[in-house]
Amino acid sequence: MVDLSSRNPDWWRQAVIYQVYPRSFADADGDGLGDLRGITERLSHLAALGVDALWLSPFYPSELADGGYDVADYRDVDPRLGTLDDFDAMAAEAHRLGLKVIVDIVPNHTSHLHPWFQEALRAGPGSAARERYVFRPGRGTQGELPPSDWQSVFGGSAWRRVPDGEWYLHLFAPEQPDLNWEHDDVRADFRTTLRFWSDRGVDGFRIDVAHALVKDLAEPLRDVAELGATGEEALERVAPGTHPYWDRDEVHEIYRDWRKIFDGYSPPRTAVAEAWVPDARRALYARPDELGQAFNFEYLQTSWDAAALREAITRSLATARTAGASATWVLSNHDVVRHASRLMLPAGSDDNAWLLSGGRTPEVDAAQGLRRARAATLLMLALPGSSYLYQGEELGLPEVADLPVQVLQDPVWEQTGHVRKGRDGCRVPLPWTADGPSYGFGAGGAWLPQPGWFASYAVETQAGREGSTLELYRTALRLRRKLLDGETLTWAEAPEGVLHFARSEGWRCVTNVSHAPVPLPPGEVLLVSVPLPHDGTLPPDTTVWLGA
Repeated sequence: MVDLSSRNPDWWRQAVIYQVYPRSFADADGDGLGDLRGITERLSHLAALGVDALWLSPFYPSELADGGYDVADYRDVDPRLGTLDDFDAMAAEAHRLGLKVIVDIVPNHTSHLHPWFQEALRAGPGSAARERYVFRPGRGTQGELPPSDWQSVFGGSAWRRVPDGEWYLHLFAPEQPDLNWEHDDVRADFRTTLRFWSDRGVDGFRIDVAHALVKDLAEPLRDVAELGATGEEALERVAPGTHPYWDRDEVHEIYRDWRKIFDGYSPPRTAVAEAWVPDARRALYARPDELGQAFNFEYLQTSWDAAALREAITRSLATARTAGASATWVLSNHDVVRHASRLMLPAGSDDNAWLLSGGRTPEVDAAQGLRRARAATLLMLALPGSSYLYQGEELGLPEVADLPVQVLQDPVWEQTGHVRKGRDGCRVPLPWTADGPSYGFGAGGAWLPQPGWFASYAVETQAGREGSTLELYRTALRLRRKLLDGETLTWAEAPEGVLHFARSEGWRCVTNVSHAPVPLPPGEVLLVSVPLPHDGTLPPDTTVWLGA
């Protein structure tokens, strides 16, 4: 059995990490916004669930222009969410319960309210203060055009002009100016931040947009129109490591420097990169002398198809092996449609079009979506490596697709000119009870409206109820801890549309992704995503764990 104790420096290699989106987890003071004391009061839920660690999305001072990923102070707590004392109390309680604590680090950009950026605005063109960010004069006869054609991930130009005529770079929202990682102050300040949280007992870090820190700032700035594509597709049209602002080779020097800090603690602090890059490039971030692990989103993005899933799993395991890391698996997070909804959409559907329709077009079968979600989860938890869960998925929560546009807070909605609805639907505060003003989230309301059907998904409704999704997760995580040994799998012969593999010690996972029942292989049934019929078959959209 794998040792996941605090004494094991490799605890993270096959851990289950639970992502907490602080504003939406639990509200202790009743103001409608989740907070750190609320998290502390609900940590027993995570301990009972059986996860090994919690990862907190940003809780730092922020105007919430991008859900907290616009950070005004990297070494403090937003007053609406609590204090540093509240953080210390939360971390202490998590450790008492045997849970590790991972925090988000957002190094690509700050908030426009960060003292450095405010100083840069006051100081004016050519000042030392502006060198910490990416300021440039505009093109055109009067500097009226952006310095380059670089585009924001959230839509539109990645440049915004300030009153004195210069432009600053923001690869995300305008309220998120990009830092200049060629500047010594930037590098030194983040070293201080990593030590600050490590000294407070944080066990690891999730690095936001890890592939974007370093840009090619040589003049003239290179346009990307010549590539004929954007995003990951553009990365594949240039020599690896040479895109103007994504996944440049120079970024790895930063993470090798950070690794020295991580390894200065006992046990070493862990890290995982969010890097949306092709497989071979992702392995670089996960090397043991850098961050040690990197998210792969292939499993999340793969259609509900046996051949495609097998290929994604095989490729992901090979990529992790190349880096000397363990694989990572994720089905839902704060940036994507919850998988209980996503998996019920027809193959090839446009998630955004479905959200814009309020979840009405195409029509979907919620029961089938939950069935597939449970099967996909058991498949994921059987795979070698770390599994990252997103708050509420243990309840089987679907996406809240019909949020009215007047309540939306994701900057994507406005910045795309109302073309993309954004990510609010997966961030609606959790239901803990079947009644109350916010289904137990807090004594008051919730910052995003909760639908009436949340009552049937509440923790209170599902706890102790045989067959509930919550109890399936609890059982799976208990059993997984007993079964884990080694980081390999062996594929077995299986009918078309079926995934079948064995882990060490001979236990097996079988998932029927086809549209018809298939014979159930021999072996002791350890766990199944839905009850099995009595005819010796494995129904469609079902996963079973079998003993040797």
